[in-house]
Amino acid sequence: MSKETEIKLKVSPESLVKLREHPVLEARSAAQWQTRELLNKYYDTSEFALANAQVALRIRRDAEQFIQTLKTKGASVAGLSVRNEWDWYLKSNRLVLSHLDDNCWPESLGELDKKQLQAIFNTDFKRELVELRWQREGVETIVEVALDQGLVIAGNQQDELCEMELELRAGEPIALFELALELAADVPLMPSDISKAERGYRLLDASSYKVSAAAAQLSAHQPLDEAFSALAWQLLGNSQRLAEQYSFSGHWKLLEQWLQQLLSLRALLASLGQAAPRASSSALREQLDALLEDWREVIQSGSSEQSIRAAMPEQFANELKDTRWGQFSLHMALWLQSKQWQEQRNARGARQGAAGLQKWLLQYLTTELEALQVARYIRQPEDFAEQTPRLERLLVWLQAARQVTELTEVDRLFGGLRELYQLATQPLTAQLLAARRESLSSVQSGQAWKQLLR
Repeated sequence: MSKETEIKLKVSPESLVKLREHPVLEARSAAQWQTRELLNKYYDTSEFALANAQVALRIRRDAEQFIQTLKTKGASVAGLSVRNEWDWYLKSNRLVLSHLDDNCWPESLGELDKKQLQAIFNTDFKRELVELRWQREGVETIVEVALDQGLVIAGNQQDELCEMELELRAGEPIALFELALELAADVPLMPSDISKAERGYRLLDASSYKVSAAAAQLSAHQPLDEAFSALAWQLLGNSQRLAEQYSFSGHWKLLEQWLQQLLSLRALLASLGQAAPRASSSALREQLDALLEDWREVIQSGSSEQSIRAAMPEQFANELKDTRWGQFSLHMALWLQSKQWQEQRNARGARQGAAGLQKWLLQYLTTELEALQVARYIRQPEDFAEQTPRLERLLVWLQAARQVTELTEVDRLFGGLRELYQLATQPLTAQLLAARRESLSSVQSGQAWKQLLR
């Protein structure tokens, strides 16, 4: 068994040409480029038992060599995936079921009759390979670069395959993000969590691709730093999966959800005070603000304008042809991987970052709810839109961590603030003003509110 650590980046055919000749790759190349034709057949049951267990099984033909590979569930977020992999060299293009024993076969599939396994789709592509070697902080880093172009074929359906994989052979995972970010300065790169296997399953069932990354696992006594990191990775992963799926399907709701992940990520970055000094995230916030400035108003307008919705797939495709989405995504991933928000913060900020999530969150909610000035806006509901940023900060934490507070009726508080947020972002009418007053009064009467502001 080996452990595979790689970053997958979606690119255009034109970008593949630029990457092959990129000076960063040329400077670190340890050998000449190699070209291979790889023909891959994936296996599963008719009910997709392997996919449901997050297992991929294939036979690859590489020239005259046949390789059976099993990949099991691992971690994948923001383009970086880490998972277990087993390879067996075969004499023919037929599965050898005896290889799939207890040493590798998941316990969850223990009752599966392996004789039900059948070929379900192919991924056939040309791969150009080169090995990079360089010194990073005195340690040799080795990365294999693969440029893949071809097709995923499932029955009479097919999907174009065009991507770059950076696989770590020696060194630290952070080196993959640093390398990808260097390349993204010149070439549009889109971090992508979707594997070739997932592309095949998506052709067979469009709804099989999950647009949400794994939920952040938060607990009451978890340090704030750890909770913040987990939540930020989740939001970043969600934004990238939604961008991928919107590019594939063009479903409007996915674009709205993509925007919401970015708004939540922006609110999260602004929520930590001295635990994450503004200077540490200034460049990230500038990149994110530029994206939000261009997309927030147009997506919100599209909620009621069909003509805007119809134009969005092409406009979003043009966004991905630019370098800024890839640069922001990789910059954010590198910032999180290297924990840059912890650098240069003062002693108070360090204590805050080490504080338990429950204790910090209760204090944070109290401070932010006091600043919401509900009594004032019941009298002046026409001005309540100015509280939108604060509502976004409250909602991003309540969405993910409200259960650790143990507040009475905390779900009611979350629902009430979410309603207020929707009302704050709508055009003013007499009816809306009345709805704002009513919603503000309702939130103020809740038990969680009273517990926090007693």
